[in-house]
Parts: sequence; structure tokens; C-alpha cells
Amino acid sequence: MDSTPRKLIYVCRDASMSLTSNFEGRNWEVIVLPPHTRKHAPGNQAVLGGLLDLSTCELPRDFSAIEELLDKTAAGWVATVTPGQTNDEAVRRLIRDYCFDYITLPVPNQRIIDVVGHAYGMASLHDTASNDPLGEDAEGQMIGSCEPMRTLYRSIRKVAMTDAAVFISGESGTGKELTAVAIHERSARRDQPFVAINCGAVPPHLLQSELFGYERGAFTGANQRKIGRVEAADGGTLFLDEIGDLPLESQASLLRFLQERKIERLGGHASTAVDVRIISATHVDMERAMMEGRFRADLYHRLCVLQIDEPPLRARGTDIELLAKHMLDRYRKDGTRRLRGFSPDATAAIYHYGWPGNVRELINRVRRAIVMSEGRQITARDLELADYVEVAPVSLAQARHAAERHAIELALLRHRGRLNDTARELEISRVTLYRLLTAHGLRTPSVDTDDVEPDLLPNSRFFDLAESGRRTAC
Repeated sequence: MDSTPRKLIYVCRDASMSLTSNFEGRNWEVIVLPPHTRKHAPGNQAVLGGLLDLSTCELPRDFSAIEELLDKTAAGWVATVTPGQTNDEAVRRLIRDYCFDYITLPVPNQRIIDVVGHAYGMASLHDTASNDPLGEDAEGQMIGSCEPMRTLYRSIRKVAMTDAAVFISGESGTGKELTAVAIHERSARRDQPFVAINCGAVPPHLLQSELFGYERGAFTGANQRKIGRVEAADGGTLFLDEIGDLPLESQASLLRFLQERKIERLGGHASTAVDVRIISATHVDMERAMMEGRFRADLYHRLCVLQIDEPPLRARGTDIELLAKHMLDRYRKDGTRRLRGFSPDATAAIYHYGWPGNVRELINRVRRAIVMSEGRQITARDLELADYVEVAPVSLAQARHAAERHAIELALLRHRGRLNDTARELEISRVTLYRLLTAHGLRTPSVDTDDVEPDLLPNSRFFDLAESGRRTAC
């Protein structure tokens, strides 16, 4: 067991000697600081406990100095207050923005020690996560330690060992270019150029010259020779982003280069050998694009020798919160307020939201919230995700129950309430169907005979349609 004392910052005007002694007896090193001090907590301690005794402070005189101290000291803060002190809005705001918990005095010293210990433990968990935000298998600037990301890291290391073409598939905003960079930096070509081009961002009539370059006089305005992106990447890696948007006329030229490993600049006649590794990426469904004739199958098979699938943000579990905190730390200087993290409702919304824009959308929402936030914490409203706070997780039993009810309702709709036909379609007996109708609240339980139609409840979703169908049949 580690015998190193935990550090406690005890902020007060008149320290309790008995409380200090009790803390020291529980293996705490207590550092007493007056609220007006300009001295801050030691910076060589990763985790600190914090006790803020507001009952001894001179309020509101001490507020400014206390806020400065709390802003510059990363600790699990607990406040002690006198009865009625939380009626003051400034006190409530201070506790809400900075403290893990608060205690109304008088209470036994042991109660204070226990709550401070809990706050210290929570701060330790946060510090552990923040000290290793990438996970032990992380690659470059990529953040995450969930199983899909660990699988991605392993794939990066495998494909980096070869020169074969790599195709990265994934939704827009998942970080495909970061994956391409990580592959390049782990490859034998790491000291050579990494050149990227977005095939969907360059106008089709300019794409040929962007890829392969041109000679002087090749067209009006071509006053000197220009090296294309392919030639610029000679010896290194060429990243073709959004390859699914590459025009058909350019696809033929790229295929020829991949076959011969030589290029001809626009307006030139000599071939130039180029040694590059090709990494391509797209969010487009390539199977569908080939079926519709928008992308050449022979080119696709040249590009997709090795394939990597980029996981969407919604499949990355706790990485979502990890990424949000990382973005807050990275961009917090954009705002005018000193933000201390995300509120509980913001964290809940982050997990409940589906993130169709993936990591790119998360970055944009966090940056916007940093600028627009009016409190010390980013809320769900700041993220514009207030509608996702109350979304409750669905258990497996609840999901099965909902799916069963939905299947019964659809079958009843298709057969206009005729139970024999409904039971036959669902491959269950009529008696079982009666039981399920009652269990799901779709019939009154008074009918028990097999030869009488049960009373469909008027509030069931299929009731009106079923009745309408019966009237039409009559």
C-alpha cells in the first residue's frame, strides 16, 4: 500500500486545529492557505484534495481571490458553509462552478474527511484519464482507447510495414486523413513527403494539372512548368482524399499511372517515373458507385489492396467524452471565461446524441460552446443538444418488448384487425396472440373465448385503421 501522504489545500481564514490534526492522522499533508493569498498550490502534485471553508471567509470581499485560487488549482474541492449561506447567489455559483460537494456546518470532522476523500478519489479518476488520453496503443494525433480504435491502431501498424495501396473507408468527419498520416509516419517512407489532395474540392478541369502538373505553354496562362501532386510526393506517400468524387476522365489517367508508375505532364511528351505509395479515402459507398457506373471497378481494385474501416464516433463509447475534454483543453483560450469542464447534462447529451458529423461535428460544437458559454461549465444548451439530455438508455428487455409490440401492430394493420390472419403471419396460435395483445395493452382482458374477437383498445395505433378497413369491407 502506498504510504505517500495525500495533499490537501485547506483554504480558510481561521483553520480548525482539530480538523487539521484529524486529516494528518488519516495520512493527509495539509497546506493551509488564506483566501486572499497570491500563493498557489504546488504544481508537482498531479492530484490534490481541496477544502474551502466559506464559513470563515469575508464575503463578498474574498470572492475575487478565491476564484483566482480555484481557477489555478486543479483539485477535488469541497466547500463548508454555515446554515443559510447558500441563499446567497454568489455562494451558490461558486459552489456550483468549482466544487465537487458542499457540507453545511456543524458536522463531525469525520464527515468532512470522508467527503474530501471522495472528492480526491474522483479527481484521481479524472487525472488518470487525462494523463493517458490516447491509450497505450495510440497513433500520432489520434485520440481514443476503445476497442474499435485499438483495432484501428493495430491495422495501421500492419499496413505501414508494406508499400501496398491502402483504402480507408468511413463516414465524413471520422479522421481518415489522421489515419493516413499515421500510416505514413510508421512506414519506411516517413522521412519523405506526405502530399494530400482532396479530389472533391478541385474543379474537374483543373484536376489533371493538379495531379500530374503541366509544361510551360500547355495552355493559356501556363508561363512556367508546374510539378503536380503525384510528382511532388516522389519517394513518399500520396493521399487521395474523397477519391469517390474523382471525375471519370481523371480516373482513367490515375489508373494508367498506377499501372505504369509513370506520369506525363500536361502539354509534355516525356514520361517521368515516380515512386509513391498511394493511400486513398472516401465516405462514398464504393460498391454502389461502381454499380451505378460512377467509379471504375478496375481502378477501385488497384486502390483497395489493403482496406481500413474508420469507426464512427457513435461507436466509440467513452472516447466521446475523452475527445470532448481534449477539445475543450485545446480551444479553451477562444473563450473569455475560464471554463472548468462539462456539466452533467452536457455529458449526458454527448452520449445520447448520434453524432452524424462525427469528430468534426464534435469539434465544432465544443468550440462554439466555449465562445457562447455564460457559466463556468459547458452545458447541453451551450452545445445545442438540450433535447438529448433526457434520452434514457434502453435495456435489452425494453428493446425486445418494443420490437414485439411493433411487429404485432404492423401485422394487425396489414390484416385490418383480423386475428386469425394476424396469428398466422406471426406464426403463433390465436391463444398466444390474445395473451400478447393483453400483455401489450392492445385489448381488454375480459374476452377469453377463441370464437369472439377481442375488444381492441381505442388508443392502440392500429385501431382507427383496422376499424376503417372493416367499414370499407362491409
